[in-house]
Amino acid sequence: MKRQIQDLLNTALRQVAAAGPLAADLPAPQVERTKDPSHGDFATNVALALSKPARQRPRDLAERLVAALPATPLIERIEIAGPGFINFFIAPAAYRALVPEILASGPDYGRSRLGAGRRVQVEFVSANPTGPLHVGHGRGAAYGAVVADLLAAVGYEVHREYYVNDAGRQMDILATSIWLRYLELCGEAFDFPSNGYKGDYVWDIAAALHREHGDDYRCDATDLFRGICPDEPAGGDKEAHIDALIARAKRSLGDNRYRFVFELGLNTILDDIRSDLAEFGVEYQEWYSERSLTESGAVNRAIARLHAAGQVYERDGAQWFRSSAFGDEKDRVLVRENGQSTYFASDIAYHMDKLERGFDRVIDVWGADHHGYVPRVKAALTALGDDASRLDVLLVQFAILYRQGERVQMSTRSGEFVTLRELRREVGRDAARFFYVMRRCEQHLDFDLDLARSQSADNPVYYVQYAHARIASVLRQGAERGIPLEPTRGTEHLARLEEPHEQTLLRSLSRYPEIVEGAALAAEPHQLTQYLRELANDFHTYYNAHQFLVDDVALRDARIKLILAVRQVLRNGLALIGVSAPEAM
Repeated sequence: MKRQIQDLLNTALRQVAAAGPLAADLPAPQVERTKDPSHGDFATNVALALSKPARQRPRDLAERLVAALPATPLIERIEIAGPGFINFFIAPAAYRALVPEILASGPDYGRSRLGAGRRVQVEFVSANPTGPLHVGHGRGAAYGAVVADLLAAVGYEVHREYYVNDAGRQMDILATSIWLRYLELCGEAFDFPSNGYKGDYVWDIAAALHREHGDDYRCDATDLFRGICPDEPAGGDKEAHIDALIARAKRSLGDNRYRFVFELGLNTILDDIRSDLAEFGVEYQEWYSERSLTESGAVNRAIARLHAAGQVYERDGAQWFRSSAFGDEKDRVLVRENGQSTYFASDIAYHMDKLERGFDRVIDVWGADHHGYVPRVKAALTALGDDASRLDVLLVQFAILYRQGERVQMSTRSGEFVTLRELRREVGRDAARFFYVMRRCEQHLDFDLDLARSQSADNPVYYVQYAHARIASVLRQGAERGIPLEPTRGTEHLARLEEPHEQTLLRSLSRYPEIVEGAALAAEPHQLTQYLRELANDFHTYYNAHQFLVDDVALRDARIKLILAVRQVLRNGLALIGVSAPEAM
């Protein structure tokens, strides 16, 4: 309805502009739902906004616009209020007409072609394959997946992508940690590095290596640690200690055997991540390898482009990008003094590649701890001559778990964390997905595990799903009583929907397409969860106040038709956030 009114206003504006002095290329009029029903259903301030270029008083311009509006059965009446606001009162029949429209559209109700096929890439999660996904990754997964699905629902061509960090120091730390655990299984004794990966999953991968290859990868621990600088507990530098162990592991194993351990760790964990995300309802069109950027020459090509633009200089044997010239707080290293390119150089190449693939918009979903990374990536794209405005970075705050009122402590490196798989098993996929997107991404999320498991009206996902299940229960009761409940019946009796609760439900149903569009364009899934909670509340209130399977056949058919429409919208909305719509609870 909102878009229909905007279209009517656009037509009126063109007619008024043709008579002068307004320009023909006017901005789209802003139309909003009113908070006070006495002001109508929708209102616009377009007359106030354009009064100056029109050289008219706002009320006079409002009268001209109202006079130029095409006739439509959508609107019952129009009022000009205050200094020039235009208030629209929707005809009751227009609200009732939504019911057969919703039922005819089915799962397509609320979808649109707003995006007109424009291509959007959404890259999300992209956790280093150095361990299982934890609950922090879960929020990024749910948020990114719903943003992608919302954009697809309004007509964008969406490409979902996971950037696999399968190169670099963290992967070397993982490979060395696996090998050290393997040596312990072989009977070697030593102090495990404080900066190694300590989770049980490292033991599991090491055990698989030992089962398959016995002592083939074994070396003497005394020889391995001889001459290695001390670790932090012994008064040394933990970073230097693990780096020295990585170098020693590579020399001791040789290229082929070290690469085997490296790939074993990478593939085992990556397979686990793929499985976890699939079971969480998250699928990707592409898993993009960081290593492929180096192998394809993209990293060297990005650095060469920055050189050609005069944005790289050398200092202390390293190559630096002049990112401070583009708004970053300082310049950044692209190539270290040892000739190795940095993570940042790979990220520049990756984003260069994204834009070269022709996406109209690129969305990165990152953890909030990456906020400082945003200006440097945008700086690099600008220096390359690309349009940095095509990149949007959405920062997701960490989710904090609470159990019995106590915060659940977590540490990723030590292996003391709650995995996404454990969360899903404890509260279920539906509750996890719903809870993760109930807040703006930049807001901290306190995840109450006990609430997520509860079967009460306080549990938002249960409350919404229960509305759907209640409707299914009404339909089952009707079938048991032999009452015909075909969706085709009742259209001619919809005028019987006169109760205030019914009018409220009809207005709520009309909001759904606007909610989907607004949530998609703003990348705010919480708009949809909030709407579903409000729609569920409107239905539960209606359910508690009225009977549906009444003796009056016309009224009964009309009410059944209405709740079938509510059921469809609940299904559509829940599907967009990856949550089921149960028939019974």
